[in-house]
Amino acid sequence: MDRNDVSSTVFECLAAVLEIDASTISESQRFAEDLDADSIALVEFVFDLEEQFRKAAGDFAVNDDDLAELKTVGSVVDYVHAALSK
Repeated sequence: MDRNDVSSTVFECLAAVLEIDASTISESQRFAEDLDADSIALVEFVFDLEEQFRKAAGDFAVNDDDLAELKTVGSVVDYVHAALSK
């Protein structure tokens, strides 16, 4: 899966969880500060991401230890793309 496909899926999952238009999301946005995502929304977002990317790569999961480093939308796109490229 290429980075554009990953980005599109990340944006769609985030838009669905936050109930916003995916076109308003950018990779530089921070979850809490720019998108007003609370911890419950972020847990739902991670769950949805894992579900979507398991369809593409059977055993995809976000490591709990990595969550603190994922502060922007772009950091999630990079994380998922790297995980799927292994």
